[in-house]
This record gives sequence, C-alpha cells and structure tokens, in this order.
Amino acid sequence: MKPEILMMGPMMPHVEAALDEAYTVHRLFKADDRDALIAEIGPRIRGIATDGGLGASADLMGKLSALEIVSCYGVGVDAIDLGHAKSQGVTVTNTPDVLNDDVANMAVALVLATSRTLVANDTWVRQGRWQSEGAPPLARSIRGAKVGILGLGRIGKDIAEKLGVFGCEIAYHGRSKQDISYEYFDDLAAMAKAVDYLIAICPGGPSTNGIVNAEVLEALGKDGTFINVARGSVHDETALVAALHNGTLGAAGLDVFAKEPGVPEALLKMDNVVLQPHQGSGTVETRRAMGDLVVENMRRHFTGEPVKTPVT
Repeated sequence: MKPEILMMGPMMPHVEAALDEAYTVHRLFKADDRDALIAEIGPRIRGIATDGGLGASADLMGKLSALEIVSCYGVGVDAIDLGHAKSQGVTVTNTPDVLNDDVANMAVALVLATSRTLVANDTWVRQGRWQSEGAPPLARSIRGAKVGILGLGRIGKDIAEKLGVFGCEIAYHGRSKQDISYEYFDDLAAMAKAVDYLIAICPGGPSTNGIVNAEVLEALGKDGTFINVARGSVHDETALVAALHNGTLGAAGLDVFAKEPGVPEALLKMDNVVLQPHQGSGTVETRRAMGDLVVENMRRHFTGEPVKTPVT
C-alpha cells in the first residue's frame, strides 16, 4: 500500500502529480470539515507536504500518531513547530540553496528600484508628467553606498557578493561574528546608523520578531532605505509605516508583510516604497527546483535513504 500523506495547501502541478503517483494524498485544503478529516485519517498519515506559510503546528502533528516527515516547500520553517517535531522523532526538511540566487537577486532589484526610483519614474512617464513637467528629481547611485545585511547566511552572502559588484561596502549583523572580511556589528541599531541600506534576510520566528523596530528605523534615518526579503514578522510594520510617513526613514523595498496578502493601505500611497507580492523565489526555474526538492526529500525518506536537506 502507498504511504498516506497530508497536503496542507495546493502545490505546483508537477509536484502534486509526483506525490499522487507515489502516495495516497489527502488534501486538507479541500476538506469541507478539516477536523473530521483529521480525525478519520490522522492515525494513518505518515507525511506532511506543506510550505513556509502554512507550516505544521504542534496541535496538528499531535493528531497524526504515525507521522514521520514534514517536507516543506520553502526555506522558512518558523510556521513548523520544530520542537514538537524533534521530540516526536519527526524529520523536517526544507528547500534551501536552490532559491538563494533568485532571492538575492530580488534584494538587489529592490535596492536598485528604490535608489533609482524606478516605480515612481515609471508612473511619471505614464502620467505624462515628463512632457508636462520635464525630468523627475534625480535619483541616487549605489556605488560607494554602505549596505548592512541582517542575517549573513547563505542568501545574505549571495546578496553581499552581488552588491559588491556594484561597488557597495558591506557590513552585517547576526548572532555571532563570522570569519569573513565584512564589518561586523553586534548591535543592530548601531549598524543601521552606520549604513545607507539595511537588508533583512534573517529567519523569522520569536527571536527576530519585530527586530527592525522604531529605534532601528530611526537610526537608519531620513536618507536610509530598508529592504525586507525575509519575513514580514522581522519588521515592526506599524513603526515602519510611521517612519516612512513622517520622514524618519527615506524609503523601503518590501517583498514581505506582516499579514500577507494584506498590505497596509498607507504603503500603497507612498511613492518612496517599492512593493512586491512575496516573490523572492518567484521564478519558474527556482519554484520548480523547490518543488522537486519537496518530492525528493519525501521519496528518500520513504525509501530508507537520508533526506537531502534536513532541518531536524
């Protein structure tokens, strides 16, 4: 008999097809009564296919007595109760590395879009203001700019390398100093005060919740720019909106938000903000590779091989 797994939400067609071929898949997101479905199939579920947003709670995993693996589509696993999974011997996997390049590219794109006011200038042309008012205000070059990276992990290092090509000076803040040439700050607000751009690419979760707060944004300053390609929970959204509104902060490029897909109304009206719908890894090539890794980790587990990208 095929192992039975629970799919938390819709996935790419080729991922669903591969999982359907190898397993008996129960789609929780299609159930009229999710509690009733879990009560019926819970004792038989051996795997969960999920993503970084939907995750897998301790309450859910506690109802799946035969659970062996949670295969997550995405790098972020803050929505998965890792402590519970570890205590129950449940393997958790994610999809790192295959998305590094595109997420880093998004961070660089947001730095360029904010510094060169690309969205505002596009609107300037579309509204006919170029003809009626002439050229828009001058933008800023990033050559020689100092960029502070919050979270110098695999993607953070990619961002640093790419921005180095543009002539940026790199600094970073994290849990500990690394054996690397970039300047290290053990205090985030101090780094924010010293840089022109602050890029968040740290994990989400309780330890980073609201870490980019009003103090950090004020330190970044009226000429500073905040870029977030991490998690919406990393920045204090109320403080961010206030800082942009009152000029305490110069600009922002945001790919993530606190309550996605909800975006604060005030941000939609600001021409010093560039917004993206959580598309850091949003290319055909990267999303396919992520999906393939979800399937491969599940396959390896159920064939007795070591999973490719374990978290626990």
